[in-house]
Amino acid sequence: MEISSYARHAFNDQIKVLEHDLLEMGSRAEQMVGEAVESLSKLDTALARGVLAKDDDIDERDLSIESRCLQMLALQQPMAGDLRVIGTAMKMITDIERIGDLAVDIAKISMKVEKEFGETTFIDIPGMANIARSMLCEVLEAYVRRDLARVDEVCRRDEEVDDLYRELREQIFDHMRAHPEQVVSNSWLLLAIHHVERIADHTVNIAERVRFMVTGEMPTSQEHQGRSLS
Repeated sequence: MEISSYARHAFNDQIKVLEHDLLEMGSRAEQMVGEAVESLSKLDTALARGVLAKDDDIDERDLSIESRCLQMLALQQPMAGDLRVIGTAMKMITDIERIGDLAVDIAKISMKVEKEFGETTFIDIPGMANIARSMLCEVLEAYVRRDLARVDEVCRRDEEVDDLYRELREQIFDHMRAHPEQVVSNSWLLLAIHHVERIADHTVNIAERVRFMVTGEMPTSQEHQGRSLS
């Protein structure tokens, strides 16, 4: 019995370390998004290159956390609730890593727009990105606190991002019509706002996994399909 109690205590410590590392990885990805969008807003190529340089760190954290999760599954023989915690962590790092990739893509777009002598200040990409970043922070807290109210709030705010995406897309179309000489740079901006919208979608993916972790209920296929068509 003492051995079992010791093993449980050790496993709980491992879970706490796992949660800490997940928060750190998510925080770094959120920071990358902020810097990437700022580089696009200001057409700051030095800041954009800084975002690109951080991509390897996110990738290394992804592999490290995945390796630890696999070791915990193999060595600790976790029970159902613990399996959901570890499984959720493995799903989360996939989405967080993809968020980091999208931040890199936005940073690359800022460099392309700057090269085309384009404009970015006529649309509020930072405002849209701030909501997505806030969603990411909230969902990480939801994971650590097992907070379904935060999960619900993240899913609700995704609709705000979708509405802003459609609004900014129309503004870019209008700008294309008024400034046909900037059609190339404006095309890159269309891709940038799509990347921000996808960041929010990846955050909702995390929220759905947190809900599963807490309740054991998986999201329906209709929910997945509805988000992919938004």
